[in-house]
Amino acid sequence: MSSAVEAISCSKVDVPAGPEPEAAAKKAAAPAVHGGDAAPKPNGKCGEATPRCHEEEEEDEEDEEKAPKVIDLSPRVSIKEQLEKDKDDESLRRWKEQLLGSVDFNSVGETLEPDVKMMSLSILSPGQPDIFLPLPVEPNAKGVWFTLKEGSPYRLKFTFSVSNNIVSGLRYINTVWKTGLKVDRAKEMLGTFSPQLEPYTYVTAEDTTPSGMFARGFYSARTKFLDDDRKCYLEINYTFDIRRDWPSTS
Repeated sequence: MSSAVEAISCSKVDVPAGPEPEAAAKKAAAPAVHGGDAAPKPNGKCGEATPRCHEEEEEDEEDEEKAPKVIDLSPRVSIKEQLEKDKDDESLRRWKEQLLGSVDFNSVGETLEPDVKMMSLSILSPGQPDIFLPLPVEPNAKGVWFTLKEGSPYRLKFTFSVSNNIVSGLRYINTVWKTGLKVDRAKEMLGTFSPQLEPYTYVTAEDTTPSGMFARGFYSARTKFLDDDRKCYLEINYTFDIRRDWPSTS
């Protein structure tokens, strides 16, 4: 399989796309592979003040319309300011510490915007070595980003760090295409996380790759990680394939 991989974290790496496979069945079952949410778009740019991912065509626009309007009850303040408020109230201080968890106080400062860095993405399948997807993505990377065996159970593992402020509603969206047709779109809420020194690890529920003649072949996909404010922390466009068996490790 040929692979085109590009990553966006307010700068975009464009990688030549691999050849399209010959026509396959248009209604092939789609892998909900979350190691990645699709076709590269040259010269794409994130927002300047607040990085945002590319819109997910019509579906993302519909999601925007359906999403409830955010009610801003009070201005956002830094964690440091929150901690300094009512610092003489022992019970309130303890409650805040319990709410914030193991905050790395050296990383919060006066910054209002949270910062999330995706450190690693991997695919876990029983009886197989873990598939680690390299981050950051190498510019002009070529070849197969990863290959999966049809009908195999797998889980996705994300490792990431949070600094500056609390990130609310961190989630990832994965969209998959086959022969130009969208065959799967998955969303998963990872949660809300406070800044801390140690990285967070999130593992998805087990899923299974599709199987059968029409399921095998090449796929393109796009993975995005964003928060409740739709601030984008990582976007990756890539291709992968599904085969009869796992690739040889020899």
